[in-house]
Order: sequence, then structure tokens, then C-alpha cells
Amino acid sequence: MLGNSRWIVPLAVLLILWGFAPAIAQPATATITLEDGYRQMYNLQFSGAHLTFKAWEDLHPGDPFGPTSDAAAYLFSEFDRMGVLQSELFTDDKEFEKGPKVLPDAASRQSFEFAIARSELLADQILRNSPQDENALFSKVLNRGLRSDYLALVEKKYLSSVREMKSAGLLAEQLLKIDPQSYDAYLAIGVENYVLGLKPTPVRWALRLYGAETDKDAGVARLQFTAEKGHYLRPFAQLLLAVAALRGKDNLRARQLLGGLSREFPNNKLYARELSRIP
Repeated sequence: MLGNSRWIVPLAVLLILWGFAPAIAQPATATITLEDGYRQMYNLQFSGAHLTFKAWEDLHPGDPFGPTSDAAAYLFSEFDRMGVLQSELFTDDKEFEKGPKVLPDAASRQSFEFAIARSELLADQILRNSPQDENALFSKVLNRGLRSDYLALVEKKYLSSVREMKSAGLLAEQLLKIDPQSYDAYLAIGVENYVLGLKPTPVRWALRLYGAETDKDAGVARLQFTAEKGHYLRPFAQLLLAVAALRGKDNLRARQLLGGLSREFPNNKLYARELSRIP
């Protein structure tokens, strides 16, 4: 099972890395974790998230999950800049349809791909000697999921995203055979069914020809594992389940999920905004 205890960086070391360590030493118990970077990311504090993830990489240069996490921050930054989650997931959002089209940022794409490539290299080096290394496998699962999300949600290349999505799902199943409690891995399987299941019928039909699974109900069932027991991907799974609840007219469940996310990540106005629109 993917543990948390080894993913801890002394705060004083991070402050030195950032170049502004205080004159008075921090308490020995003060720590910062990769989880802090993910919380910053979900709270739309992308600069802070990149600092956290890159500081982790500096101290753990052989760990592929560091650059994977940095790639996630680049992806979610693009999601926020382009309004992707609003326009793609929330059905009645007309603001983004009327507004000017926002194009993907080339520099962000380059940084995203560079982080993924760095992670893949490190993960492959580990897996050559330890084929069942859970951290390396999970890094590769998330790498493929992130790439698939970029292709589908940023570039709207749905068919191109299927290959990455299918690869993520197969690797996730391999990881779950080793450790059924790697709950974040269930998102890689569930998101294929759910997100692609949102597309219009002709699109779903075409995607099935390319091997995509587009069963929304099956996707929701798997997302539930991550939303309830996941770690780094729990908030994203909860957001997708909130969308599923809204589309299924389960306003009470949507309020519960969006209310929890809004309280946990107050800087992310998407949650409060969509919560306020529920009748």
C-alpha cells in the first residue's frame, strides 16, 4: 500500500531551498508533505504547489511521484485558466460557451510533458529491477491518466486520449492486484467510463469503436472508492461524483459533496459557485 510516512520533508530544509530560512529555527516537529502540494493545487495555489513538488524532487531525485505531481499541478492550472471543469462538467454553464475561446498554453504544455517524461524515466528504472514497486506503478498510472485528461479536456482530442486512458486502466488493475487498497488507482478505471460517458451518443459510439468504456454507472461505482478512501485524488473524485449527482437530479448529494469541497478548499471558487446554483 502507498504509505505517507516516507513522503515527509523537514520545513526548515524547504525554507533553505526557497532562500528565505528565518533566523530562528523552526520546531523539529514542523513538517511539510506532498499532500500539502496537492492541497495547494486543489486550492488553486499553483505556484506554491510547484514549489512544494519541486522541493520534494530535489530531496528525492529518484522518486518518480515528484515529477508526476508537478505534472498534475500544470494540468490543473490549465483547467483553471481555461475554465475546463466548468465548461466540460457542469451542464448548464453558458458563460463559457458565450465567452472567447481560450487556447491551450504552449509553455504549460511543454512543462507538463517534461515532468511526465522525467517521471516515466525514473519509474521505468525502478520497475526494471522491481516490477511490483507500487510507487513506480502508481506514478505511471497517474502519468497516463493526466495525459489522457489533457488530450480529452484541454485539447478536445477524445480519440487520442483513449489510448492513454486504456493504458492507465490496465496499469491500475495491475497495481490493484498487488494492493487492493491503493484506492487512488480506482479513479483511473472509473474516470474512463464516467467522463467519456458524458459525451453525446455519436461521440460515445465512435469511442467504443476504439475500445473506450463509456458506462457512466460503472464509472461512478469506481469513483466512489477513490472519493471515500483515496488520498491525493480524493477531491477530484468527489468533484466528479458531485457532477454525477447533479446530472442524476440528486441535489442533496451534490450539495453534500460540493459543500465539503468548498469548506476544505475555500480559495477554489468553483465549488462554492456551483453549490450556490443548486436549486
